Amino acid sequence: MIYLDNSATSFPKPKQVQNSVNECFTKYGANPGRSGHSFSIKTAIKVNEVRENLASFFNVSKPERVIFTSGCTEALNLAILGSVQEGGHIICTVNDHNSVLRPLFELKSKGIIDITVVEPSNEQCLTLEDIEEHIKPNTYMICVNHISNVDGMRTDIDRIGEYCAEHCIKFLVDCAQSAGHEKIDMEKQHIDLLAIAPHKGLYSMQGVGVLCHSAKAKLLPIKFGGTGTDSISVRQPLEGPEGFESGTIATPSIISLGAGLQFVKDNYNQICSKLEDLTTVLNYELRNIDGVKVYTHPNNANGVVAFNIKDLPSTDVTSLLDSKFGICARSGLHCAPLKHKHLNTLYQGAVRLSLSYFTTYTEIAKTIKAIKQIAK
Repeated sequence: MIYLDNSATSFPKPKQVQNSVNECFTKYGANPGRSGHSFSIKTAIKVNEVRENLASFFNVSKPERVIFTSGCTEALNLAILGSVQEGGHIICTVNDHNSVLRPLFELKSKGIIDITVVEPSNEQCLTLEDIEEHIKPNTYMICVNHISNVDGMRTDIDRIGEYCAEHCIKFLVDCAQSAGHEKIDMEKQHIDLLAIAPHKGLYSMQGVGVLCHSAKAKLLPIKFGGTGTDSISVRQPLEGPEGFESGTIATPSIISLGAGLQFVKDNYNQICSKLEDLTTVLNYELRNIDGVKVYTHPNNANGVVAFNIKDLPSTDVTSLLDSKFGICARSGLHCAPLKHKHLNTLYQGAVRLSLSYFTTYTEIAKTIKAIKQIAK
């Protein structure tokens, strides 16, 4: 099997991650923060260690501003719904995933906010200039996708972050496809809300997401229940992180995230270099196959390449790749309908090949050979 669906979830996971999950069944099996016995405290300390390491890696001002969620979807929902300002205006982009679009359009349908969806003016990068002309007096948040999960388009988060800081606008960055192989510094890049999908570029198991927030981003809970704090009150605590982590947290997933994060820190330069090299080769070779249209800009070498073969439905192409060649790829709309409308692929969808540190040059060569055969 050749696995090229790492933008959905990375596979395989590093040995360190696999071992960390096994440890949970013996060393960290208690419910952290819910009991006073030593086993629970030991588990809570381990979870807090992961929280502190994430704060350090992404330069979050305080570990308490690192919130564990059920996934990146919940993290984005918390960022949007937990900071909503009635009568305000939010700017998002065609690159955004439905985890951003659906809560935004839900709020808009109820008349709570107004939204503007921005399109990029070029096919390489979404820029500050694309966004700036849409600012209104009541704009309170700009939402961007750092790296598009469809075609790998980059967003210039440095300049947009500076603009947001200068104009007191909250800046939400969805880094589901960039965390682990792109430098992200919340303080330097003026990011107020950072949503992370650890099971992708941070190589954790599924079941955990992360929302990091700045002091400027005032959040209210969107989920209510037991937190292990202020249990005498029937009102939800507002203090973070516990006030935003109701219920039993996914300890094995969080501990696996700690191991995955350490793997990335230990191998960061090699991960970045390999992804850039492999993506560049894949993009170049695809562009030289008759009948293949590549949507990923050659300069966006960050592990995501989207293409189609003639007028073939993208689902037919991935079915052939799987059944005839043992290659796992993704097709369809990738939960980003506005991006496909922008690319004119709303009905055909697109084939997406997404790479990881564990992808090999041999696998890329075999994939190119398979696509050539399908194109013929």
